Amino acid sequence: MGRIAFVFSGQGDQFPGMGKELCAQYTKAKEVFDLCDKIRPITSKQCFEGTDEELKETKNTQPCLFAMEFAAANVLVDKGIVPEAVAGFSLGEVVACAFAGITDIETGFRLVCKRGELMQDAADKYDTSMAAVLKLDNEKVKELCSKYSAVYPVNFNCPGQVSVAGLTSQMSDFYTDVKEAGGRALPIKVKGGFHSPFMEKAADAFADELSKVTFNNAKTVVYSNKTAEPYSNDVVELLSKQICSPVRWEELIRNMIINGIDTFIEIGPGRTLTNMIKKINTEVKVYSVSDLPVILSEVAEC
Repeated sequence: MGRIAFVFSGQGDQFPGMGKELCAQYTKAKEVFDLCDKIRPITSKQCFEGTDEELKETKNTQPCLFAMEFAAANVLVDKGIVPEAVAGFSLGEVVACAFAGITDIETGFRLVCKRGELMQDAADKYDTSMAAVLKLDNEKVKELCSKYSAVYPVNFNCPGQVSVAGLTSQMSDFYTDVKEAGGRALPIKVKGGFHSPFMEKAADAFADELSKVTFNNAKTVVYSNKTAEPYSNDVVELLSKQICSPVRWEELIRNMIINGIDTFIEIGPGRTLTNMIKKINTEVKVYSVSDLPVILSEVAEC
């Protein structure tokens, strides 16, 4: 199958029922959900039965995605699919760190619960929203954002796609500017202006939480959203500052490919990262965990 990386998705692809079938089919998945429920008893119920609106709440989205993603990764490893490197988009980076052994799963889950609460609190202080800007290059998006006092380019996803965060009062005019420039702006299914200055207090508070944790050396190479490079020893800096810093996803993926990764498996409920990676490089193999039967079949043939 080649040199594999797991990439753990962030907020936006969550949906009611995510992980339910996985949990019913695989004991290794159920073990993860059971553990998460011991720490946060409503996790499985929200994943399997929650409403769209409930799952949009950051304090719910993040722990629910952690549980679903770690469960899926657990199943893949149990079936003999082990990555050489991992990365995660936004909250997915916390899952990636736990998967790589920088924290144990319990600590990782507790951290992501706290991260969700802090980011929810920060989001509640401002009327903000996010949008994906399509068909414009990075520099043009930066230029359009610079016209506004509180609209920021925050996620550099892939060629022709940049996410922005801003005050809702300014986003309507920004949408008009994007259209006039020949682009499209699509709302993102989140409640908050993440990876922007709106999140600085959350980042500082999360750094305080992280400083209480003893971290282990990673068993698998982990790439950072903030630097687009493999992790250094400063886990507190990298995991806290990424909350209020842009996600350099395109650059991160290109660096993984330069370093030999040729197969990516998106671990999450959707295909957002799969679609991004296909636009970054058309030669690598890309799978979504929803393609589990296909993945297992191809591995069996190798």
